[in-house]
Amino acid sequence: MTQLAFIFPGQGSQYVGMLSDFIEKYSIARQTFQEASNILGYDLLRLVNQGPYEHLNCTWKTQPAILTSSIAIYRIWKQEGGKKPILMAGHSLGEYSALVCAGVIKFTDAIQLVEFRGKIMQELVKTRIGAMHAIIGLDEITIKRICKENKKNQVVSIANFNSQDQFVIAGDKEAVCRTSIACKLLGAYVKPLMVSVPSHCILMRSAAKKLEIRLQEIKFAKPSISIINNVDVKIEYNEYAIRKALIRQMYSAVRWLEIIKFITKTAGITRLLEFGPGKILSQLNKRISKNLNSIAINDTSSLVIALNKNK
Repeated sequence: MTQLAFIFPGQGSQYVGMLSDFIEKYSIARQTFQEASNILGYDLLRLVNQGPYEHLNCTWKTQPAILTSSIAIYRIWKQEGGKKPILMAGHSLGEYSALVCAGVIKFTDAIQLVEFRGKIMQELVKTRIGAMHAIIGLDEITIKRICKENKKNQVVSIANFNSQDQFVIAGDKEAVCRTSIACKLLGAYVKPLMVSVPSHCILMRSAAKKLEIRLQEIKFAKPSISIINNVDVKIEYNEYAIRKALIRQMYSAVRWLEIIKFITKTAGITRLLEFGPGKILSQLNKRISKNLNSIAINDTSSLVIALNKNK
């Protein structure tokens, strides 16, 4: 029997107008956004529908927007009788979506948590300018070497291991730019990311300490569905271990390539469903494995396709 794994995207998947047809058709989607808006103190649905993009792209607003979008789609999936997965994983911020869907943390707690996470990340930019660039076409060893050669007493390192030939570097803006130029000279394609902070590098250690304190205020439960975490590519059921992994996630690389390889080795899983705006993860997965069929559920038509294929 074919088994499913669910995946959830992180920052960079946002765009003005995302989930518009879901919101028009499903009251549960509107209710989910209203629930988030009540907690946040502003109209999240209006921001998502109308922008402006500069506001949506502010990390402490981006994170609640993407989390709410993913949860809304997941709730629609359940309402329509969609099949339950045996594994879940989320890319960076997406791990919080997985934790909500697996019953580890409440949606109301998660909204406050990711907004706080975004704010403490944004604080760094006030004193230190950072950047994140995607590097496509070079291998891990080469990029690590180039990062080392271009640090010059600053920070630059691999933040995301997205596929065999797609990585993201993060750190001080000058060091990231020097590294990107060196990668271009070796034939790589370089793309600055739609994020306003340098995530998943040691610059985030101070923010991680603040997150650790906040996490102590949140009640955690045992996952009802297994979740592969970002930092260890490991399934945890212990509350303490899950919290610690979220703290380390702030300044550690996202090991997406290994996560997908983990899923491919799990018996019965041949299909991944992506819950969130866009289809970034589904496109990445095609680069990693030809044995997994990924479907991005980001509008009503893709929902119908996914439901019909996974009855």
